[in-house]
Amino acid sequence: MPGLSAESCRSLIESIAQEDGNRIPVLVRHNAPGADCPYELLVGSWRRFCVDWLNHNGRPEIRLNAMIVDLSDEEAFRLADIENRERQDITELDRARSYQSAVDRFYGGVQSRMAEALNLSNSQLSRLLSLAQMPDEVVDAFATREELRVRHSEVLTPLLRRGEQRERVLVAARAIGHEQQRFAAAGEKMISAATVLSRLKHAAGEGSTSQGSETVLLVGDARVGRVRSVKDGLAVELTLTPDTDLDQVLAIVREAVLDSRSRVAREIEAAAD
Repeated sequence: MPGLSAESCRSLIESIAQEDGNRIPVLVRHNAPGADCPYELLVGSWRRFCVDWLNHNGRPEIRLNAMIVDLSDEEAFRLADIENRERQDITELDRARSYQSAVDRFYGGVQSRMAEALNLSNSQLSRLLSLAQMPDEVVDAFATREELRVRHSEVLTPLLRRGEQRERVLVAARAIGHEQQRFAAAGEKMISAATVLSRLKHAAGEGSTSQGSETVLLVGDARVGRVRSVKDGLAVELTLTPDTDLDQVLAIVREAVLDSRSRVAREIEAAAD
């Protein structure tokens, strides 16, 4: 199972080994006739993993204790969701996409019905569904799926709703995704989530503001410097605190310099005409 390991489940493995089985049974229901497995696991993925690990590591006699329940698909989804909220091996993106599928399948596309059934606020559910709708280019820009979080989609969703900004964000995301692939292939440190977000915001025009011949550099709402035109080219001035994220600053500086170069080139071309 992705995300589960003997190390992350060590205490539970030891507990099940001492008790000769899982004291709290997993919950299963009958699968449809003809399925490869007669039962579908609803709750208890960690316990199932631990028993399976023990079976393959010196304790073949331990059996998985299970309780068979008769639940509808919607009831099974709600029950599994309770456990999934506590599981560290399920990313926010995976959970969000399961909600996206469920809202149409079980709740007629009505978010308020789903929010009530899952005991979530409408705003909580809306934020998760927004994460589920992140384009693949944006997902691939992050080093891992685990790093893309609801808080990132809250920043990016408004930008992706605006046509011109959306295209700039997607172009930048593709470029970052290619960089991530190169770093991964070379075994090098990949681009952090904070830097990815900063670069995407900057691509949309949110990471810096142009004021005449200079570009103000921002990390969040904090001004960290500027890029300005000088006689022989461009000058970069930075004002950093010990807490400033250097990766974010360098990413913003790079994009601002490239933008400034393009702007100066356009100004020269216009003057020539």
